[in-house]
Amino acid sequence: MAGNAVPVLFIHGLWLHPSSWGPWEELFEKAGYRPIAPGWPGVAESVELARANPDAIADRGIDDVVEHYAGVIAELPLPPILIGHSFGGTIAEKLLGQNRAAAAIAIDAAQIKGVLPLPLSALRSTFPVFSNPANKHRAVSLTAEQFRFAFGNAVSAEESDELYERWTIPAPGKPLFEAAAANFSPHSPAKVDTGNDSRGPLLLITGGRDHTVPGAVTRSTLKQYRHSTAVTDLREFPDRGHSLTIDGGWRAVADTCLEWLGQQGL
Repeated sequence: MAGNAVPVLFIHGLWLHPSSWGPWEELFEKAGYRPIAPGWPGVAESVELARANPDAIADRGIDDVVEHYAGVIAELPLPPILIGHSFGGTIAEKLLGQNRAAAAIAIDAAQIKGVLPLPLSALRSTFPVFSNPANKHRAVSLTAEQFRFAFGNAVSAEESDELYERWTIPAPGKPLFEAAAANFSPHSPAKVDTGNDSRGPLLLITGGRDHTVPGAVTRSTLKQYRHSTAVTDLREFPDRGHSLTIDGGWRAVADTCLEWLGQQGL
């Protein structure tokens, strides 16, 4: 990897440890990029440590995470390409709208301000958080059954359980509460500058079988960018669920990202 290689900053979402990006980092390094995958503020270095100390990530909101990654970006020699999954995709969209990145890829990104009410499957996926209002200030873990519905519904039960055991960590409830209230708050942390004409290109990716962020959410997100002249593209994987970045089909998604970046001259 050359010293002037373009940085690729991977941003994980709720319930997945940043080390789950490992295979992506290896692939992108071989492709000539400089990949990094730091965790959200408070996330421990390993899955085991993160599970042992959930309070470290509790009560972290969208703005806290955005500023954390803005600080990471400030230390990089070049504006990075951002690749985020789920709420990590939302963070990537916000940072791109602030002109902090060369481009962004948002994979099954959580809803931003302006997106229509969520489908029932999305509400069921997030019920473990919303079932208790106090969870806004707590870190919440999923059971294997809850992970199966929210992430692993498009893979076998065996693979879903394996992914759960390998990668899941507690997640702060606050971002979900902030996103849910976004359309009622003029200054919501989930607001993205979708009208920015000077930002870099954006690719939205959706899994057609995703329960947590159904395709309708991603297509509604795409509509929010209709007033921007900047590049905004959409790719769909019809048979994939929310685990599409970590399950056995991750390489097809990663290759699509690399192909799109090449098309953008990046």
